[in-house]
Amino acid sequence: MSDSPLARTVAALQSRARTELAELVAFRSVADPEQFPKSECEAAAGWIVDALRADGFQDVALLDTPDGTQSVYGFLPGPQGAPTVLLYAHYDVQPPLDEAAWDSPPFTLTERDGRWYGRGAADCKGGVILHLTALRALREHGGVPVNVKVIVEGSEEQGTGGLERYAEAHPELLTADALVIGDAGNFRVGLPTATATLRGMTLVRVSVDTLAGNLHSGQFGGAAPDALAALVRILDSLRAEDGSTTVDGLAADATWEGLQYPEEEFRKDAKVLDGVGLIGGGTIADRIWARPAVTVLGIDCPPVVGATPSVQAGARALISLRVPPGTDAAEATRLLTIHLENAAPWGARVAVEQVGQGQAFRADTDSPAYASMASALREAYDGQEMQIAGMGGSIPLCNTLASLYPETEILLIGLSEPDAQIHAVNESVSPEELERLSLAEALFLQRYAAERG
Repeated sequence: MSDSPLARTVAALQSRARTELAELVAFRSVADPEQFPKSECEAAAGWIVDALRADGFQDVALLDTPDGTQSVYGFLPGPQGAPTVLLYAHYDVQPPLDEAAWDSPPFTLTERDGRWYGRGAADCKGGVILHLTALRALREHGGVPVNVKVIVEGSEEQGTGGLERYAEAHPELLTADALVIGDAGNFRVGLPTATATLRGMTLVRVSVDTLAGNLHSGQFGGAAPDALAALVRILDSLRAEDGSTTVDGLAADATWEGLQYPEEEFRKDAKVLDGVGLIGGGTIADRIWARPAVTVLGIDCPPVVGATPSVQAGARALISLRVPPGTDAAEATRLLTIHLENAAPWGARVAVEQVGQGQAFRADTDSPAYASMASALREAYDGQEMQIAGMGGSIPLCNTLASLYPETEILLIGLSEPDAQIHAVNESVSPEELERLSLAEALFLQRYAAERG
């Protein structure tokens, strides 16, 4: 990494970064009050408010968003006439899943094998620390050369659209010349990468009912329609024989032009078991960045332990459908709903409820901001050129802000490289990536200010 005075300052700030990331990770900030107390999210938001105020931000505020969560906003004024850059991250996290499966407590930042483990360490509490570190380094080297707005969302992982609706109702708040979203990641540790596309998503809950109540499987099984069996058939209809997503009317044949993802590397990153094949057709990049992908996230049915010999009267599932750029998420939701209803066997009653939705996104990689970021990443990563990749995940706010502010240049970087295992057990962040990207963001702000000055 560069040995410039700025780089040395960023390096010196890493001890503070680790301490503060540990404090943030300790909040069990899952934005679902059915799983964790709402007070955990409120405490995390309060921590960020205090951090911004301590770092000289003005107009720091907790924004009560329409989905019942809070986002944190702050403004740091720069020189007269300087451009404005909006820095984004989110403090809410995915549930830890099976806490017993973690090698260390999920809400205790733990160093192991050169990485820091904890829920949200990479996605995206590490992004909060990345932004703070870059700004602190700049203040020690002549000051921050741009106006900075910071927005830290409180419900990104739930996809409930609170900040999107708030931004639509207050369009003046988040106006900026450039937006840096710290919620993506390098293609691989040490390979600087900007994310150019995001798949959109729709999240639906499907309920299937066939009987007024459960029945004894010996007395009624064989003739009574089983709701759980009906649900299994419905879910199976969402995939072709090779595992490709098949939603009636939804295109699934797009191809990805750009950085490719070798199959052997994908198998390693995804930890696919020996002898188990991958699903779908086309290249790996086609499948995860350019085509729709359905996932059954959960099923409500009796657990094996304690199950009784009964024909099930009802069952339900939570289904995620990721959709690529060029596909409208609302239209995808409509097609998925129709597909689920039409796939019901035996006249089973099907109800589909939309839980969340977000549009896909495509960035303008020819913008001046991308040129400034490419230069910054090149220096931070010892001369390596910035790569352009897609991301199969969704950040619904991107498309909302792109619609509200069509002139804003939007860039996506972050700490969620494959080894981070975001959303899984043993999520972690690479301290080296945090240091390099903090330097890159500081350099970007300097170069973007000079470009737009």
